[in-house]
Amino acid sequence: MAPQPVSAARQRAEAMTGDASLVTGPLAGHHHETYVLSLPDGGGPIKVREPRSPILWFDRRCFRSEEELLRALKPYVPQVPGIVEVEGVGFQRFIEGRTLGAGHQDRRDRRDGRDRREGRRVPDAVLDQIVGLFRSLVTVTPGMLPVERRCSPEDAPQDGDSDGFLRRLVVFIADQVYERNRAEFGGLFRDLGVVDETLTRLEKNVSGLTQRPFSLLHADLHRHNIVIDPRGSLWAIDWELAMVGDPLYDLATHLYLMRYPVDQERRLIGAWCDTVESVRPGASRAWRRDLPLIMDFKRAQSVFTDVIRVALALCHPSGLRWADLPRAAGELERVILAAAVPLGLDEIPGRVRITRALIKWHSRPAARRPVLRTLTP
Repeated sequence: MAPQPVSAARQRAEAMTGDASLVTGPLAGHHHETYVLSLPDGGGPIKVREPRSPILWFDRRCFRSEEELLRALKPYVPQVPGIVEVEGVGFQRFIEGRTLGAGHQDRRDRRDGRDRREGRRVPDAVLDQIVGLFRSLVTVTPGMLPVERRCSPEDAPQDGDSDGFLRRLVVFIADQVYERNRAEFGGLFRDLGVVDETLTRLEKNVSGLTQRPFSLLHADLHRHNIVIDPRGSLWAIDWELAMVGDPLYDLATHLYLMRYPVDQERRLIGAWCDTVESVRPGASRAWRRDLPLIMDFKRAQSVFTDVIRVALALCHPSGLRWADLPRAAGELERVILAAAVPLGLDEIPGRVRITRALIKWHSRPAARRPVLRTLTP
C-alpha cells in the first residue's frame, strides 16, 4: 500500500519542532485539521491548524482572525485560550483537559410523547462557570474590540436591534446556504417540502424581537467547545463563529446545542437572566417571549444545514452508503418535524418520503462526486 501524503498542516507542525515525535494529532474537528505540538523552548503546547479543503460553511462569521480576537478578548474574558507568539505569528495555546462532550451520547426521552434528545447532566460547579462565562461575554460591548471584521458596517444591525440581528441570520441562510447550493441540493429540498416560500415564512414567524443591548457572542458554545482542565477550571475554545449581537441568541444557541436535562435548563436560564441583568440591564428583556422564537430559528436553521450534511455523508466513491440510509432518514425526520412550525410547512415528510428523496438525489450523476463550496458572509 502506498504511503499517505503528509498534509500541509502536519508538515508545518513538524517543521516548527524539528521532531515529529513532539506532534500530536490530528485532533477531531470539522473546519480545520489541527495538531498539538510542544515548542522546544517550553512555550507550548500550542495548536497548529489549517482549514480543511474543500469545506462547507453554514454559519456567519464576523471576525477575520480568531487569534486576533482572542488576543483582544483576554483582558475581558479570562476563559479564552492565550496566544503564543512564534516568530511573529500568533498560535492558540492548547488547553489540556477534557471536553464536556468526551464520551457523551444523547439519550431519548419520550415521557411527554415527544422524541426529545436529552444530554447528560453537567456538574453544578461547571454550570456555575458557564454562567460566569456568559457574564464575561456580556461585558464586552460592540465598540470595545479593535479587531478587523469580515462584514461591512452597512450589513451590521444597529446596537440593540435584536429583530434586525435575527433577520440578517435568516438572510444568510437564504443567500449563503439555500440559494448558493440550489444547483446541487434544490431538488432535494423541494422533495422534502422546503421551497423558496419557506424562508419567507420563517422570517415572519420569528420576527418582532424586543430590543436588547448587544454584546460579544461565542455563538457555538456546545459540549466539545467547553474544556475542563485538570484543576477543574472551564475554558471556551473555537471562537471562529463569534459575533456581536443579541445576548439572548447566545443563550438560545447554547441551550439548543447542549440539550440540558429540563431541570438544568431551567436553572441555567434563571441564573443567566440574573447574571446578565446585573452587568447589562436590559440584556434579558422579554426573554420569556423571545427565547422560544430564537429557539425556533435554531431548529429551522438545522433543517437547511442538516439536509446538506446528511446527503453528503451518504456519498461514497462507489455510490450511496445504503447501510447508513435508515439512520440518515430518521435524523432528517426528527430535524424537520422539530422545525415544522417556524418553517410553516404545509406537510411534514415521513421517513419513507425522506428515504426516497435521498435515494433520488444520490441517483443524479452530479451527486456521485459531491462538490463542497466554502460559504462566507
